[in-house]
Amino acid sequence: MILVTGGLGYIGSHTVVELLENDFEVLIVDDLSNSSISVLDSINSIVKKNILFEQINLCNKKDLSLIFQKYPNINGVIHFAAHKSVRESISKPIDYYYNNLTSILNILEEIMIKSEFCPLIFSSSCTVYGRANAFPISEDEPIKLPESPYGNTKKVAEEILHDVSLTNKNFNVISLRYFNPIGAHSSLKIGELPLGEPQNLIPIITKTGIGSIEKLIVNGSDYNTPDGSCIRDYIHITDLSKAHVIALKKLLSKDSSKSFEVYNLGTGKGTSVFEIIKLFESVSGLKLNYEIGSRREGDVPISYANPAKAERELGWKANLSLKEGLSSAWDWEKRINNL
Repeated sequence: MILVTGGLGYIGSHTVVELLENDFEVLIVDDLSNSSISVLDSINSIVKKNILFEQINLCNKKDLSLIFQKYPNINGVIHFAAHKSVRESISKPIDYYYNNLTSILNILEEIMIKSEFCPLIFSSSCTVYGRANAFPISEDEPIKLPESPYGNTKKVAEEILHDVSLTNKNFNVISLRYFNPIGAHSSLKIGELPLGEPQNLIPIITKTGIGSIEKLIVNGSDYNTPDGSCIRDYIHITDLSKAHVIALKKLLSKDSSKSFEVYNLGTGKGTSVFEIIKLFESVSGLKLNYEIGSRREGDVPISYANPAKAERELGWKANLSLKEGLSSAWDWEKRINNL
């Protein structure tokens, strides 16, 4: 059984679908603080398989212990559950450090109690690289102090996981450093569903297109990039979720020479905000309402991946295009707005 924390969130829900379609038994744990229980029904409607679900907060050590006691056959963990807004983390650093680090520490304590092999996949982020020196960014890029408390929680969590993995032969870790996931499942039954004000560029764009947001604010047009806007690596959520299944199979087969390994998950291509706007207008047939605003604290000018290591060692690479990702994100937005 695979324990998936935060399994009703955006990346978690898509990964759960991939796991179930690969015949893994899945237990989802989610506190529903940034997700909806309706996603469980949506997953069920896609895979038509039994899914176990428990609503708990991972920072509650007692409740988490009861989960491991109730399900003694947990033999792997994929840890998504975390607060995830760069901007919010700057205004609420204590909340982010407490939630994101307490949760992983509690999970580790429960895994250490188990005597059998129980590996973990960690949902990390390209934010651990801070302001990178070279592009595309490889896993060999020196880790700097990230630009936000959110990014720093990912950096510190990786350090914790690395140290713990060295102490227990029954515990191996793969940390997957995401760049910018976008899009929706091909069924359009699950997709990015932010509660409250969206923080990521693509849902802001689609909600501006649909009219629920008045205008898109481009956060800065004076960066040292070809058109002045930030450059990011946008990866289709389906490609991203498939990587977790591949990484999990690698861990469970014990086919790893290192107890802790990291992989970038991206396309290897950088796209600017203005290029995204232009492509969205082409996909949707709309003229997007936007204006130039000030830079946003915590943003780095450029971030795109060198995904060669994942392709070489995992046999994984991104196959779906940016246009396909944007198209599915727009179709998803129209669907949830009944258009």
